[in-house]
Formats: sequence, structure tokens, C-alpha cells
Amino acid sequence: MRYALLAAGVVIIAAATAPADAHGPAQGTAQGGTTLEETITPLFSRELPNAPGKALLAVEVQFPPGAASPPHTHPASAFVYAYVLSGEIISAVGDEQARAYRTGESWHEAPGAHHRVTRNASMTEPARLLAIFVVDPGEPQLVFPDPK
Repeated sequence: MRYALLAAGVVIIAAATAPADAHGPAQGTAQGGTTLEETITPLFSRELPNAPGKALLAVEVQFPPGAASPPHTHPASAFVYAYVLSGEIISAVGDEQARAYRTGESWHEAPGAHHRVTRNASMTEPARLLAIFVVDPGEPQLVFPDPK
């Protein structure tokens, strides 16, 4: 049972760590037209023993200068907490105004929330954030880009 849960967590992390272009093209563009993409690195995956039917996942998201994520949602079961590790991230969830979150600041996303804006505020410095998901184990995909 424990290995089955670990395997489910690995599937979730694999979905979260697919190349950024698998979630849709990044919004940022470098000089010369090169598309800038965020990099997602899995950090942690564990079923929550005191919350049956929920797992905790953590990923680090690195944004090169000027990079952005396409507008997206997460699974209906996912509560997301985002914490800026370095740099400055512009974020807007739902109808809220876009705002800059600096190192040490955070935001959250309710299950099924629409994340309209996620981008590095700087065109010269990288930015990193920690995203923590509380989600149903075995969720096959963590990011659903908006339809084009």
C-alpha cells in the first residue's frame, strides 16, 4: 500500500514537472523572439496520514528573467500555497488585481481557482517560488492551461 501511494505521488510529480511547453507556451519572450519557460523541480510528495484521501506535494518553480506561465487552473481537489523564494513574481488569481510578491511573501489558490497571471517581474533577474499542493492522491495532472 505504501509503495502504491508513493507511485501515485510520483505520477503527480511527473505531471507537474513536464516541460513547461507541455502546459502551453510560456508568455515571456527574450530578445530575438526566444520563448522563455519556467522550470519545475519536484521536491516532496507524501500522503497525509491525518487527512485521509489527501497528499502534500511541493515543487520549486524557477522563472528566468521575463518568463511567465500561461493562464491556468489546478485540479478541483487542489489547494495551492505559493511562497516566493527569491526575486519578484507578479500574480493574479481569480478577479483579484495583479500584484507583485517579493521574497518572503506568499499567496494561496482555492481549489479550482483561475490563475490568470504568473510571471517574473524582472527582465534582468531570475525569480523562484515554492508551490505546495494539498491534492487528492493520484491526480493525473496538476496544471490545466486555458484553452486557446
